[in-house]
Amino acid sequence: MMKGTIRINLIFALIGFVVTFLFAFRNNLPVTSLIRGGIGAFVWFLLAFLFRIVLGALEPLPKENAASGSSAPNSRLDGEGDLRGAKLDMVTPDESDELNDLLKPDADKTRMTEERMAEGFTPLNPPKLVSNKERDPEELAKAVRHLTEDEGGR
Repeated sequence: MMKGTIRINLIFALIGFVVTFLFAFRNNLPVTSLIRGGIGAFVWFLLAFLFRIVLGALEPLPKENAASGSSAPNSRLDGEGDLRGAKLDMVTPDESDELNDLLKPDADKTRMTEERMAEGFTPLNPPKLVSNKERDPEELAKAVRHLTEDEGGR
């Protein structure tokens, strides 16, 4: 929850505009200083939102009101009223049987692994890219000249 009103944001924006405009006015034209002041005002306006959110988060929660008719603060934990969500009662299910099943070796898995081992390992034999043809030195020189002309003479 945010603390304060939009007036705080506008005050921050005005301060940001004045500070940025004065620092920019020393070295820039007035129009440039106004633009930079406007950008500064926008940034300070957004920073004021962050400032208000932090202040709202740091503010302590309000105490139970005596006029609410409740004698004990924890008497209304049934899901209605101001303390909704104040009590969390969760239990994780017992999964020890499932974990033990995962640790036991499966007969199907071991059989498939044994079949793969029986087939043996055969590595891939890709074709080799080797050129046996001898190139003429003049042809290679032409190719190099052609490539250097395309690069712009570097």
